[in-house]
Amino acid sequence: MQLKKTLKFFYDHILLGLAIAFIALVLLRMFYPELLQQATSVVEVREAVSTPDQSITANARDSGPVSYSKAVKAAAPAVVNIYTTKVVTQRVPLLFDDPVVQKFFGTLVEPRTRRENSLGSGVIISPEGYVLTNNHVIQDADEILVALQDGRSASAVVVGNDVDTDLAVLKVDLPDLPSITLGRSGDLQVGDVVLAMGNPFGVGQTVTFGIISATGRTDLGISTFEDFIQTDAAINPGNSGGALVNVYGHLVGINTAIFSRSGGSQGIGFATPIDIAKEVLKQILAYGYVKRGWIGIDAQNLTPEIAETFNLKDLRGVIITDILRNGPAHLAGLRPGDIIVAINGQAVDNSKSSMNLVTNTQPGQKIIVTLLRGGQRHEVEVEVGQRPVRR
Repeated sequence: MQLKKTLKFFYDHILLGLAIAFIALVLLRMFYPELLQQATSVVEVREAVSTPDQSITANARDSGPVSYSKAVKAAAPAVVNIYTTKVVTQRVPLLFDDPVVQKFFGTLVEPRTRRENSLGSGVIISPEGYVLTNNHVIQDADEILVALQDGRSASAVVVGNDVDTDLAVLKVDLPDLPSITLGRSGDLQVGDVVLAMGNPFGVGQTVTFGIISATGRTDLGISTFEDFIQTDAAINPGNSGGALVNVYGHLVGINTAIFSRSGGSQGIGFATPIDIAKEVLKQILAYGYVKRGWIGIDAQNLTPEIAETFNLKDLRGVIITDILRNGPAHLAGLRPGDIIVAINGQAVDNSKSSMNLVTNTQPGQKIIVTLLRGGQRHEVEVEVGQRPVRR
Protein backbone atom coordinates (compact mmCIF):
# COMPACT_ATOMS: atom_id res chain seq x y z
CA MET A 1 0.00 0.00 0.00
CA GLN A 2 2.84 2.34 0.92
CA LEU A 3 4.60 1.52 -2.39
CA LYS A 4 1.54 2.54 -4.42
CA LYS A 5 1.39 5.89 -2.63
CA THR A 6 5.08 6.52 -3.32
CA LEU A 7 4.76 5.72 -7.06
CA LYS A 8 1.68 7.94 -7.35
CA PHE A 9 3.58 10.80 -5.71
CA PHE A 10 6.44 10.58 -8.22
CA TYR A 11 4.05 10.19 -11.16
CA ASP A 12 2.09 13.29 -10.20
CA HIS A 13 5.28 15.36 -9.80
CA ILE A 14 6.68 14.21 -13.20
CA LEU A 15 3.45 15.23 -14.93
CA LEU A 16 3.56 18.56 -13.12
CA GLY A 17 7.17 19.14 -14.20
CA LEU A 18 6.40 18.35 -17.85
CA ALA A 19 3.44 20.69 -17.76
CA ILE A 20 5.58 23.53 -16.34
CA ALA A 21 8.29 22.96 -19.00
CA PHE A 22 5.69 23.02 -21.80
CA ILE A 23 4.15 26.27 -20.48
CA ALA A 24 7.67 27.85 -20.22
CA LEU A 25 8.50 26.85 -23.81
CA VAL A 26 5.25 28.39 -25.08
CA LEU A 27 5.93 31.62 -23.20
CA LEU A 28 9.51 31.81 -24.57
CA ARG A 29 8.29 31.33 -28.13
CA MET A 30 5.66 34.06 -27.63
CA PHE A 31 7.73 36.71 -25.87
CA TYR A 32 11.44 35.91 -26.61
CA PRO A 33 11.61 34.21 -30.06
CA GLU A 34 15.11 35.68 -30.73
CA LEU A 35 16.65 33.43 -28.08
CA LEU A 36 15.53 30.34 -29.95
CA GLN A 37 16.78 31.80 -33.29
CA GLN A 38 20.28 32.46 -31.87
CA ALA A 39 20.55 28.93 -30.57
CA THR A 40 19.50 27.54 -33.96
CA SER A 41 22.04 29.70 -35.90
CA VAL A 42 24.97 28.47 -33.77
CA VAL A 43 24.10 24.90 -34.62
CA GLU A 44 23.89 25.70 -38.34
CA VAL A 45 27.35 27.33 -38.32
CA ARG A 46 28.92 24.39 -36.59
CA GLU A 47 27.41 22.04 -39.12
CA ALA A 48 28.63 24.21 -42.00
CA VAL A 49 32.18 24.10 -40.60
CA SER A 50 32.17 20.37 -40.12
CA THR A 51 30.37 19.68 -43.42
CA PRO A 52 31.26 22.52 -45.86
CA ASP A 53 28.60 23.65 -48.29
CA GLN A 54 29.78 23.45 -51.93
CA SER A 55 28.98 27.10 -52.67
CA ILE A 56 30.97 28.29 -49.64
CA THR A 57 33.97 26.18 -50.73
CA ALA A 58 33.81 27.52 -54.29
CA ASN A 59 33.92 31.13 -53.09
CA ALA A 60 36.79 30.44 -50.69
CA ARG A 61 38.94 28.95 -53.50
CA ASP A 62 39.17 32.34 -55.17
CA SER A 63 40.55 34.26 -52.21
CA GLY A 64 41.70 32.21 -49.27
CA PRO A 65 44.68 29.97 -48.60
CA VAL A 66 42.84 27.11 -50.30
CA SER A 67 43.72 28.43 -53.77
CA TYR A 68 45.87 31.04 -55.45
CA SER A 69 44.15 30.79 -58.82
CA LYS A 70 43.51 34.55 -58.94
CA ALA A 71 47.23 35.24 -58.62
CA VAL A 72 48.01 32.72 -61.36
CA LYS A 73 45.35 34.12 -63.69
CA ALA A 74 46.73 37.63 -63.17
CA ALA A 75 50.37 36.73 -63.82
CA ALA A 76 50.39 33.72 -66.15
CA PRO A 77 49.60 35.48 -69.47
CA ALA A 78 52.73 37.63 -69.06
CA VAL A 79 55.08 34.71 -68.32
CA VAL A 80 56.72 33.48 -71.53
CA ASN A 81 58.86 30.61 -72.72
CA ILE A 82 62.19 31.54 -74.30
CA TYR A 83 63.86 29.27 -76.85
CA THR A 84 67.39 30.11 -78.01
CA THR A 85 69.62 28.76 -80.73
CA LYS A 86 73.39 29.15 -80.88
CA VAL A 87 75.64 28.18 -83.77
CA VAL A 88 78.78 26.51 -82.42
CA THR A 89 81.89 25.99 -84.55
CA GLN A 90 83.87 22.88 -83.73
CA ARG A 91 87.58 23.51 -83.62
CA VAL A 92 89.87 21.58 -85.94
CA PRO A 93 92.72 19.68 -84.23
CA LEU A 94 96.07 21.48 -84.56
CA LEU A 95 97.46 18.60 -86.63
CA PHE A 96 95.05 19.45 -89.46
CA ASP A 97 96.13 23.09 -89.56
CA ASP A 98 99.18 21.98 -91.54
CA PRO A 99 98.76 22.92 -95.25
CA VAL A 100 100.23 19.60 -96.35
CA VAL A 101 97.69 17.64 -94.29
CA GLN A 102 94.87 19.85 -95.60
CA LYS A 103 96.00 19.17 -99.17
CA PHE A 104 95.43 15.44 -98.72
CA PHE A 105 92.30 15.55 -96.53
CA GLY A 106 90.62 18.58 -98.09
CA THR A 107 87.12 19.31 -96.81
CA LEU A 108 87.35 16.53 -94.25
CA VAL A 109 89.31 18.84 -91.97
CA GLU A 110 87.25 21.99 -92.48
CA PRO A 111 85.61 23.40 -89.32
CA ARG A 112 82.13 22.00 -88.69
CA THR A 113 79.23 23.92 -87.20
CA ARG A 114 76.32 22.67 -85.14
CA ARG A 115 73.28 24.30 -83.59
CA GLU A 116 72.72 24.19 -79.83
CA ASN A 117 69.23 24.76 -78.47
CA SER A 118 68.34 25.79 -74.94
CA LEU A 119 65.29 27.04 -73.11
CA GLY A 120 64.32 29.36 -70.31
CA SER A 121 61.58 31.72 -69.21
CA GLY A 122 60.85 35.43 -69.14
CA VAL A 123 58.27 37.99 -68.04
CA ILE A 124 56.56 40.66 -70.15
CA ILE A 125 56.80 43.82 -68.08
CA SER A 126 55.14 46.31 -70.45
CA PRO A 127 52.56 46.27 -73.27
CA GLU A 128 55.29 47.64 -75.54
CA GLY A 129 56.84 44.19 -75.55
CA TYR A 130 59.78 44.47 -73.15
CA VAL A 131 60.66 41.13 -71.59
CA LEU A 132 62.77 40.68 -68.45
CA THR A 133 64.82 37.50 -68.14
CA ASN A 134 68.20 36.17 -66.97
CA ASN A 135 71.27 37.04 -68.97
CA HIS A 136 72.49 33.44 -68.90
CA VAL A 137 69.28 32.37 -70.68
CA ILE A 138 70.07 34.39 -73.82
CA GLN A 139 73.85 34.86 -73.60
CA ASP A 140 75.62 34.32 -76.97
CA ALA A 141 72.35 33.25 -78.61
CA ASP A 142 72.06 33.73 -82.38
CA GLU A 143 68.28 33.37 -82.41
CA ILE A 144 65.76 34.03 -79.64
CA LEU A 145 62.12 32.96 -79.84
CA VAL A 146 59.54 34.07 -77.28
CA ALA A 147 56.37 31.97 -76.93
CA LEU A 148 53.29 33.31 -75.13
CA GLN A 149 50.67 31.42 -73.16
CA ASP A 150 48.03 32.33 -75.77
CA GLY A 151 49.90 30.38 -78.48
CA ARG A 152 51.58 33.29 -80.23
CA SER A 153 55.34 33.49 -80.72
CA ALA A 154 57.81 35.99 -82.11
CA SER A 155 61.52 36.56 -82.52
CA ALA A 156 63.09 38.77 -79.89
CA VAL A 157 66.00 41.20 -79.95
CA VAL A 158 68.28 41.97 -77.01
CA VAL A 159 67.80 45.55 -75.80
CA GLY A 160 70.57 45.24 -73.24
CA ASN A 161 72.05 42.99 -70.59
CA ASP A 162 73.80 43.21 -67.24
CA VAL A 163 76.23 40.40 -66.49
CA ASP A 164 76.81 41.68 -62.94
CA THR A 165 73.19 40.96 -61.92
CA ASP A 166 72.54 38.24 -64.54
CA LEU A 167 69.62 40.17 -66.04
CA ALA A 168 68.67 40.98 -69.62
CA VAL A 169 65.92 42.89 -71.39
CA LEU A 170 64.40 41.64 -74.67
CA LYS A 171 61.91 43.22 -77.06
CA VAL A 172 59.17 41.51 -79.06
CA ASP A 173 56.79 43.13 -81.54
CA LEU A 174 53.28 41.75 -81.13
CA PRO A 175 49.94 43.52 -80.68
CA ASP A 176 47.83 43.48 -77.50
CA LEU A 177 50.52 42.04 -75.28
CA PRO A 178 49.69 41.23 -71.65
CA SER A 179 52.02 42.57 -68.97
CA ILE A 180 52.59 41.74 -65.34
CA THR A 181 52.14 44.10 -62.39
CA LEU A 182 55.42 44.89 -60.65
CA GLY A 183 55.44 44.49 -56.88
CA ARG A 184 57.93 45.53 -54.19
CA SER A 185 60.51 43.00 -53.03
CA GLY A 186 61.50 45.30 -50.17
CA ASP A 187 58.20 44.49 -48.47
CA LEU A 188 58.78 40.72 -48.47
CA GLN A 189 59.13 38.89 -45.18
CA VAL A 190 60.29 35.39 -44.35
CA GLY A 191 57.20 33.16 -44.39
CA ASP A 192 55.35 35.07 -47.14
CA VAL A 193 53.73 32.80 -49.72
CA VAL A 194 55.14 33.02 -53.26
CA LEU A 195 54.57 31.23 -56.56
CA ALA A 196 57.30 30.38 -59.09
CA MET A 197 56.18 30.41 -62.73
CA GLY A 198 58.16 29.30 -65.76
CA ASN A 199 58.91 26.54 -68.25
CA PRO A 200 60.87 23.81 -66.41
CA PHE A 201 62.40 21.13 -68.63
CA GLY A 202 60.37 22.49 -71.57
CA VAL A 203 57.15 20.82 -70.41
CA GLY A 204 55.21 24.09 -70.68
CA GLN A 205 54.15 26.77 -68.24
CA THR A 206 54.21 25.43 -64.68
CA VAL A 207 53.38 26.97 -61.31
CA THR A 208 54.98 25.86 -58.05
CA PHE A 209 54.18 26.97 -54.52
CA GLY A 210 56.32 27.87 -51.53
CA ILE A 211 57.34 30.56 -49.08
CA ILE A 212 60.12 33.10 -48.71
CA SER A 213 62.83 31.15 -46.88
CA ALA A 214 65.27 34.06 -46.51
CA THR A 215 66.11 37.46 -47.97
CA GLY A 216 69.40 39.21 -48.64
CA ARG A 217 71.34 36.07 -49.55
CA THR A 218 74.91 36.91 -50.66
CA ASP A 219 78.28 35.26 -51.30
CA LEU A 220 76.74 32.52 -53.42
CA GLY A 221 79.06 32.98 -56.40
CA ILE A 222 76.14 33.42 -58.81
CA SER A 223 76.74 37.04 -59.82
CA THR A 224 78.78 40.09 -58.84
CA PHE A 225 75.96 41.90 -57.08
CA GLU A 226 74.01 39.47 -54.93
CA ASP A 227 71.00 40.20 -52.75
CA PHE A 228 68.87 37.16 -53.49
CA ILE A 229 65.45 36.07 -52.29
CA GLN A 230 65.58 32.43 -51.18
CA THR A 231 62.46 30.31 -51.64
CA ASP A 232 61.44 26.68 -51.36
CA ALA A 233 59.04 26.99 -54.32
CA ALA A 234 60.38 24.40 -56.77
CA ILE A 235 62.69 25.93 -59.40
CA ASN A 236 64.12 23.63 -62.06
CA PRO A 237 66.17 23.98 -65.27
CA GLY A 238 64.08 26.06 -67.67
CA ASN A 239 62.61 28.17 -64.84
CA SER A 240 65.47 30.66 -65.12
CA GLY A 241 64.18 34.11 -66.00
CA GLY A 242 60.63 33.25 -64.94
CA ALA A 243 58.41 35.02 -62.45
CA LEU A 244 58.33 34.84 -58.68
CA VAL A 245 54.99 36.37 -57.72
CA ASN A 246 53.17 37.10 -54.48
CA VAL A 247 49.62 36.02 -53.63
CA TYR A 248 48.23 38.95 -55.62
CA GLY A 249 50.05 37.93 -58.81
CA HIS A 250 52.52 40.83 -58.54
CA LEU A 251 56.07 40.24 -59.71
CA VAL A 252 58.50 40.28 -56.75
CA GLY A 253 61.50 38.46 -58.25
CA ILE A 254 63.13 36.87 -61.29
CA ASN A 255 63.92 33.18 -60.73
CA THR A 256 67.66 32.85 -61.24
CA ALA A 257 69.31 29.77 -59.75
CA ILE A 258 68.96 26.70 -57.58
CA PHE A 259 71.18 24.96 -55.06
CA SER A 260 71.16 21.30 -56.00
CA ARG A 261 73.35 18.24 -55.76
CA SER A 262 71.30 16.34 -58.33
CA GLY A 263 70.47 19.09 -60.84
CA GLY A 264 66.82 19.17 -59.78
CA SER A 265 64.94 21.18 -57.19
CA GLN A 266 65.87 20.52 -53.56
CA GLY A 267 63.84 23.32 -52.03
CA ILE A 268 66.56 25.97 -52.21
CA GLY A 269 65.99 28.41 -55.05
CA PHE A 270 67.16 31.98 -55.55
CA ALA A 271 65.45 34.90 -57.25
CA THR A 272 66.72 38.39 -58.06
CA PRO A 273 64.54 40.93 -56.20
CA ILE A 274 62.32 43.03 -58.44
CA ASP A 275 63.57 46.23 -56.76
CA ILE A 276 67.04 45.48 -58.20
CA ALA A 277 65.58 44.39 -61.56
CA LYS A 278 63.59 47.63 -61.88
CA GLU A 279 66.74 49.75 -61.55
CA VAL A 280 68.58 47.56 -64.09
CA LEU A 281 65.61 47.79 -66.45
CA LYS A 282 65.47 51.58 -66.11
CA GLN A 283 69.13 52.00 -67.03
CA ILE A 284 69.09 49.48 -69.87
CA LEU A 285 66.14 51.26 -71.47
CA ALA A 286 67.95 54.59 -71.05
CA TYR A 287 71.53 53.63 -72.03
CA GLY A 288 71.51 50.04 -73.26
CA TYR A 289 73.64 49.06 -70.27
CA VAL A 290 73.87 49.78 -66.53
CA LYS A 291 75.98 52.72 -65.32
CA ARG A 292 77.70 52.09 -62.00
CA GLY A 293 80.23 53.96 -59.95
CA TRP A 294 83.81 52.66 -59.59
CA ILE A 295 87.05 53.86 -58.01
CA GLY A 296 89.45 51.12 -59.14
CA ILE A 297 90.40 49.20 -56.01
CA ASP A 298 90.39 45.64 -54.74
CA ALA A 299 89.54 45.29 -51.07
CA GLN A 300 88.95 42.52 -48.56
CA ASN A 301 87.23 42.24 -45.21
CA LEU A 302 89.18 42.74 -42.04
CA THR A 303 90.13 39.54 -40.26
CA PRO A 304 91.19 39.18 -36.61
CA GLU A 305 94.78 38.70 -37.81
CA ILE A 306 94.74 41.89 -39.92
CA ALA A 307 93.07 43.82 -37.10
CA GLU A 308 95.77 42.65 -34.67
CA THR A 309 98.51 43.67 -37.12
CA PHE A 310 97.12 47.19 -37.40
CA ASN A 311 96.21 47.34 -33.70
CA LEU A 312 92.50 47.69 -34.46
CA LYS A 313 89.77 46.86 -32.00
CA ASP A 314 86.94 46.94 -34.56
CA LEU A 315 86.63 44.47 -37.45
CA ARG A 316 84.35 46.77 -39.40
CA GLY A 317 85.93 48.19 -42.55
CA VAL A 318 87.92 46.91 -45.54
CA ILE A 319 91.60 46.95 -46.39
CA ILE A 320 92.75 47.97 -49.88
CA THR A 321 94.78 45.08 -51.31
CA ASP A 322 95.32 46.42 -54.84
CA ILE A 323 94.75 49.66 -56.68
CA LEU A 324 94.52 50.46 -60.39
CA ARG A 325 97.24 52.83 -61.58
CA ASN A 326 95.74 56.14 -62.71
CA GLY A 327 92.30 55.00 -61.58
CA PRO A 328 90.04 57.28 -59.51
CA ALA A 329 91.32 56.03 -56.13
CA HIS A 330 94.97 56.19 -57.22
CA LEU A 331 94.59 59.74 -58.54
CA ALA A 332 92.97 60.77 -55.23
CA GLY A 333 95.94 59.45 -53.24
CA LEU A 334 94.64 56.17 -51.84
CA ARG A 335 97.19 53.39 -51.33
CA PRO A 336 97.27 49.62 -50.77
CA GLY A 337 97.10 48.99 -47.02
CA ASP A 338 94.67 51.84 -46.37
CA ILE A 339 91.69 50.74 -44.30
CA ILE A 340 88.38 52.25 -45.45
CA VAL A 341 85.98 52.68 -42.54
CA ALA A 342 83.33 54.99 -44.03
CA ILE A 343 82.10 56.45 -47.33
CA ASN A 344 80.18 59.73 -47.25
CA GLY A 345 79.80 59.28 -43.52
CA GLN A 346 78.22 55.85 -43.80
CA ALA A 347 80.09 53.12 -41.95
CA VAL A 348 81.64 50.39 -44.09
CA ASP A 349 81.05 46.98 -42.50
CA ASN A 350 82.52 44.75 -45.22
CA SER A 351 83.59 44.65 -48.85
CA LYS A 352 80.00 44.20 -50.03
CA SER A 353 78.76 47.34 -48.30
CA SER A 354 81.73 49.37 -49.58
CA MET A 355 81.15 48.19 -53.14
CA ASN A 356 77.44 48.99 -52.96
CA LEU A 357 78.10 52.50 -51.64
CA VAL A 358 80.44 53.18 -54.57
CA THR A 359 78.44 51.49 -57.33
CA ASN A 360 75.26 53.30 -56.29
CA THR A 361 77.04 56.60 -56.89
CA GLN A 362 76.72 58.02 -60.40
CA PRO A 363 79.99 58.43 -62.34
CA GLY A 364 81.32 61.97 -62.10
CA GLN A 365 80.10 62.56 -58.55
CA LYS A 366 82.52 62.92 -55.65
CA ILE A 367 82.57 60.88 -52.46
CA ILE A 368 84.41 61.36 -49.15
CA VAL A 369 86.37 58.24 -48.17
CA THR A 370 87.28 57.99 -44.48
CA LEU A 371 90.31 55.77 -43.96
CA LEU A 372 92.95 54.73 -41.46
CA ARG A 373 96.59 55.00 -42.46
CA GLY A 374 99.45 54.50 -40.02
CA GLY A 375 97.01 54.69 -37.15
CA GLN A 376 95.81 58.12 -38.27
CA ARG A 377 92.34 58.94 -39.56
CA HIS A 378 92.10 60.71 -42.94
CA GLU A 379 89.32 61.93 -45.20
CA VAL A 380 89.97 61.83 -48.94
CA GLU A 381 87.76 63.17 -51.73
CA VAL A 382 87.48 60.80 -54.69
CA GLU A 383 85.78 61.51 -58.01
CA VAL A 384 83.89 58.37 -58.96
CA GLY A 385 84.52 56.89 -62.39
CA GLN A 386 82.37 54.51 -64.43
CA ARG A 387 82.64 50.82 -63.75
CA PRO A 388 83.78 48.94 -66.86
CA VAL A 389 80.85 47.16 -68.48
CA ARG A 390 81.15 43.37 -68.70
CA ARG A 391 79.83 41.75 -71.85
